[in-house]
Amino acid sequence: MSRPTMKAIQLQAPGGPEVLQLVELPLPQPRAGEVRVKAMAIGAGGPDVLIRNGTYKWMPPMPAIPGNEMAGIVDAVGPGVTSLQVGQRVFVSARELAQRGGCYAESICVPEAAPFVLPDAIRFEDAVSLGNFQLALAMLSSNGNLPARSILIPGAAGGVATALVQVARDRGLRVIGTASTPQKREFARANGAHEVIESDPQGLTEKVMQLTGGRGVDLAFDHLGGDLFIACLRALAPFGMAVSYNIVNGPPTGDVFGELRRLLGRSLAVRTFSIHAIDADAAQRRGFMEAAIALMAEERVHAPPATCFALADSRRAHEALDSGSAVGKIVLLPGGSPRG
Repeated sequence: MSRPTMKAIQLQAPGGPEVLQLVELPLPQPRAGEVRVKAMAIGAGGPDVLIRNGTYKWMPPMPAIPGNEMAGIVDAVGPGVTSLQVGQRVFVSARELAQRGGCYAESICVPEAAPFVLPDAIRFEDAVSLGNFQLALAMLSSNGNLPARSILIPGAAGGVATALVQVARDRGLRVIGTASTPQKREFARANGAHEVIESDPQGLTEKVMQLTGGRGVDLAFDHLGGDLFIACLRALAPFGMAVSYNIVNGPPTGDVFGELRRLLGRSLAVRTFSIHAIDADAAQRRGFMEAAIALMAEERVHAPPATCFALADSRRAHEALDSGSAVGKIVLLPGGSPRG
């Protein structure tokens, strides 16, 4: 009797989208304390690109299956499992696993404590955006949850930025975003940003000050770096904080400490941020995810529109990620069409 198999996307060595290979592997069987999740939707995003090109600081061993987000149904449980049962809708985040990746597959086996139960109110293809909302909640707490009135979000049409916009607006903050094209500016406005301005660093500070009556913003969340980070510092209000959570355009081009000293009268702060800071704090990490699930189930936040590809078309999905051409969330579908 032949052993059952599944399809997955695997890479043998780092590189461009062409290294992503559709392979057939043995269907994993749950061991004691594990459950198997059948994928209904798989998220594709920046960390997957870093795994693919071999630059992720938390690389899985080769050959690797990328993928940090999967929504699906428990279809098998191992001995001793009591907290989950066959048929339950769940969300799997690789942040809960021993190593990142593993979700570009039709099925995955994980410890029973790893998945999050997914309410019926959340569609599978929406659930794979939950990681961005978890990240947004974590970043917004990075100033100790001190009172804030307004925030600046450069690149406001991006995946994490989209979640930040919505969570901040839900908290009553005034949201100022930047975006590089008219299409992306319109997307950011439709997503909830109060104002969206061009992303030119040269005029950014002046525009933010005009929009805030000369006060500046309390928080700036920058994933672009380069010239923009210094512009974010200059746009902060007294006791404001700039948070760098990525440097897509490279490190800040100016002297950050020198700029802080020049702006000494405002007593500003800078934080670098990574969700990996709470890798060892399961209660806090899972608490942020549970809060994100509740916000989406209550329709206080909404997953961005999905651009869907079949799992077999992962190369095309990564070409879209590399080019930045897709607006919204990129979702891989094992069956090639939405599952609900």
